[in-house]
Order: sequence, then C-alpha cells, then structure tokens
Amino acid sequence: LAGVLSLAGALPAGTPLLLDVGHTLPPGGDALSHGRGLDCWEVRKHNSSEWCHFIRSNPDCRLDGGFLDYLNGVFCVFPPRLLPLAVTLYALWLLYLFIILGVTAEKFFCPNLSAISTNLKLSHNVAEYTAPMYPRGGHLVFSLTSPLHGVTFLAFGNGAPDVFSAVVAFSDPRTAGLAIGAIFGAGVFVTTVVAGGIALVKPFMAASRPFLRDVIFYMVAVFLTFVVLYLGRIRLGEALGYLGLYVFYVLTVVLCTWIHRRQRGDGLAPAGPWEPEMPTDMEEPEPGSTNSGDYAEEYQPLLPSQETSLRILTTALSPLDYRKWRRKPWYWRLFKAFKVPVELVLLLTVPVVDPDKDDLNWKRPLNCLHILTSPLLCVLTLKSGAYGLYQIQGIFPVWGLVTLVASALALIIFITTSNEEPPKYHCVFAFLGFLASAMWINAAATELVNILRTLGIIFQLSNTVLGLTLLAWGNSIGDTFSDLTMARQGYPRMAFSACFGGIIFNILVGVGLGCLLQMTSSQPLVKLEPDSPLVWVLAGALGLSLVFSLVTVPAQCFQLGRPYGVCLITYYLAFLCVALLTEFRVIHFS
Repeated sequence: LAGVLSLAGALPAGTPLLLDVGHTLPPGGDALSHGRGLDCWEVRKHNSSEWCHFIRSNPDCRLDGGFLDYLNGVFCVFPPRLLPLAVTLYALWLLYLFIILGVTAEKFFCPNLSAISTNLKLSHNVAEYTAPMYPRGGHLVFSLTSPLHGVTFLAFGNGAPDVFSAVVAFSDPRTAGLAIGAIFGAGVFVTTVVAGGIALVKPFMAASRPFLRDVIFYMVAVFLTFVVLYLGRIRLGEALGYLGLYVFYVLTVVLCTWIHRRQRGDGLAPAGPWEPEMPTDMEEPEPGSTNSGDYAEEYQPLLPSQETSLRILTTALSPLDYRKWRRKPWYWRLFKAFKVPVELVLLLTVPVVDPDKDDLNWKRPLNCLHILTSPLLCVLTLKSGAYGLYQIQGIFPVWGLVTLVASALALIIFITTSNEEPPKYHCVFAFLGFLASAMWINAAATELVNILRTLGIIFQLSNTVLGLTLLAWGNSIGDTFSDLTMARQGYPRMAFSACFGGIIFNILVGVGLGCLLQMTSSQPLVKLEPDSPLVWVLAGALGLSLVFSLVTVPAQCFQLGRPYGVCLITYYLAFLCVALLTEFRVIHFS
C-alpha cells in the first residue's frame, strides 16, 4: 500500500495514509503539497500539445486498478479537437456502468443472497421491521422478513453498489473524496428527494418507533463521520467503531422487534410467511432469466417431456422473451436492447439458485459451464487480472491452472447429475454466484470510480462534487423508482422506512470497511484531510435535513403529507445550489 502512495520513491514505514477528501487539487492549492510531483489536475493548464506527455510522464495520472486507462484515452488517443466526442463517449459508458451495477445487483446478487439466507435457515417472517425491498424479476417483492435478515442480507444486497463504490474509492487517496461525496450525497438525496417524493405521491402515517430509531442511529453515524473529518484521521479503533455501531443497530432492531411481538402476545413464535407480489410496469419475468417468476410455466405442456441439454442451455441463456417483446412500448425495447449484452454475459458467468422454484433454478448444462466460467471470472477480475495473469514458476499462468481444474470438476458434475433433479450440493452454487456477482460489481465500481476521476480532471471538478451528484444519483436512482413505485402501490409507510434503513448500512459499512481495508499492522491510521469547504457544506446539509425530519415528523403526529414532501424537495434544491456555488467559488468560506 505504501508503494501505491510513494509515486516518486519509497515511503518510510509508518507514514500515515493520506486521503484527500475534497479537490484533487484545490484551485490555488499547492501542487506539491503531498510530495507526489505535479498533480494530474493541472493537465488542462498546459498547452494541448503537451497533454499526452504530461499524462504519461506524471505518476499522479496513473489510475490504480481497472481495465481501461481513461486518462490516456482522452488525452492521447483522441486529438484535442475531439475532446467533446471523448467526453460524450465517456458519459455514455458511465451510464452503461450504472446499468451493469443495477442488473448485477438486482438479478444476480440479491437472489443469491436470498438463497444463502434460506439455506442458513433465516426465516422470512412478518415482523414490525420492514426490511428494504428488493426487485425480483418483474415484480416488486416486498419482503417483510425477519429483522436480522432485513438489516444484514437484504441491506447488503440493496447497498452493494454503494458499498463497493466506497471501498474502491477509499482504496486510492486521490479518489477518497468520491466516497465521502457519494455517501453523504446519497444520504441527502434519499432522505429529502425520495422521502419527499413518497409523501407527495401518497400521504401516510409513518411508523413512529422505527422512524425515530433509524433517524437517531443515522444522526449518530453522520456525527461520527463529521468528527473523523474534523480530526483529519481515522484510527483502527474508530474504523472498527463504525462496524460495531452497525452491529449494535442490528441488535437494536432485533430487540425492538422481539419487544413488539411480546406486546402483541406473539412471543418468539414466527408468523406465517407472506410475500405479496405486485406486478409493475418496470419489467416482467423472463424465461431463462434469474428471477423467480417464469412465463414459461404458463405454457408448460400437460404431459411432462424431457428436454435435451442443448435445448436447456439455449433457453437458459436467452435473456429475452419474444412474446413480451412484441407487446412492449418502444422505449422499453430500447432500454432492454442495452441490457441484453450485460444479461447474457452475466448469465454465462454467474449461477443463481432460486428457492422459490421447484427445481431451484437448476440448469445442468449451464451450471456445469458456471463451474468453469465463474472461477475464471474471479481470477481475471481480482486486482484487474494481475493474479489471473501471474505465471507459476514463470511458465504456466494461473488462469490456465484454474481452467484445467474447473473443467475436470465440471465434467464430473455433468456425468454424475441429471437434467431433471438438482444435486444435494446445489446450494453451493448460491455461494459461487454470490462471489461471482460481487466480483462483477467490484469491477464495475472500479471502472466507475476511475471514469469519474477522469471527468473531474477534464472539467477541473472536485471529487466531492462528482460524488454527491453523479455517483450519488447513479447509485440512488434504482431506490428512487422502486420506493416511489412502492408508494403508488399503496405501501408508502414501507417505502419511507426503506429510505432510512439502507443508508445506515451504506455509511457505517462503507466508511468503516473502506478505511479498515487500507490499514496495515504497521500503519493503523488513515488520514482524512478535507481540502474543500464543500465537504462541510455536505455534512452540514445532511445533518440539518435529519434534524428537520426528527423535529417536524413527530410534530405532525407522524402524519406526512404533501407540504412535508414539498419542503424536503425544496431543501434539496437549495442545498444543491449552495454546493455548486461553493464548488465554483461563488460562495467563499473561511
């Protein structure tokens, strides 16, 4: 890790890790402030004929991780006159990365997490705690689960893109501002725009105890982050404190649920399972896809017939339902056309176990293919392929060894199993799918962070403003649509609870785990030095919005209507104006 930072030489042992939470280079700041030579942010100050040489000769312009060198592409591959074209292509690729993150989390990561929780005997019971919902197939499955399941597995599934983006951003001192901006920015966005939109769509009465509990815990997390930024460093104990606070939050949720059940007279006896599925217009189940619903069931013949392995493979790899394609509007077809390549690659590399199906989504030829493709995916995406391309004794590559072992194992499984009945060890594929989808999310998050840093250098914007806008909006857009859809379907109370439950996981695990992974035994310290007043504007805006909700919601007897929603959305627009004016130095802070 010290080698990453010592771009001009070796750092002495014990040198604190420095994370610049703010401008990559503040306007008027010292380019040599961190002893790394000229900051890459200064490239636009040079003549356009010198851009490529500056990028290639400056160590600060090297992107750590990722498969594409975006800085070299925009400043060396494209001539200066085609810079707008390069920026346009990068913006489209950025949008596509968000699609990759959303599809992977929705159709592969979350279903595998659900299967793992089922195998671990975490029951799906009706509880007072309304866990964050997650989309499954063409339905929004509002999973009123056991509290432990809701605040651990489902929270991890819903917050995976946010947490992975934060961890990747914290791994490089030059992009740490993205993590802070995204975590705080998403918090402000969700607690104002999304929560206010729910109140506008469907006025309702909020659940008093869960609301107060979640807001208080979130305020504590925001205050802890504010203190860490003020002190300028986070030690090992403080990083563990973030994770410990989330564990305490989980225990509090479990205890509150137990007390509520005791008051109702239910004790510890679990209620009957209930998973109401409400069809929406967002997307419908597709044959061969990873969701729990399957249109193919409607067209099954009365007499069972055995399908060939080739037929099973081609059906399982088809991400498109042609019957649905014909009756969908043009904009749905256009969006689906963008998603098909991603879904096809994910279907080839990520197995999914579905406990709701009779066959547990067992596709013998495809699952045997997953035995080969999933391990190859893991070794070729870990550290951007550095481990997979490593040659053992300088002769045989690691990916070749993985291919040989996985091929032999896949052949054995194919011979010893049948197409009709899944093997007893089929649950192992859920763990394999979880790992493979996590590697996909991590790879997409790495590219996302690198391209945002590149855009920041091109437009000379701080990492913080990119985090609180593009990264926060991109990671929150799925929650926005799903929560508003939930409210329109008549479940505004559940959607409102989901607004606060998920972001607690994101800030505590995102900051705690992100900083913890950067510490070593000789360097149990990560420095966080805000170089821009925008960080304080962001933290103050988030804290003020929480105080506003904490005061006004009980004052309205938890009856939330359209005036409350208008106030929250107006607050966010005002905050966004102040943040942008601060970024462009129209508003000055001492």
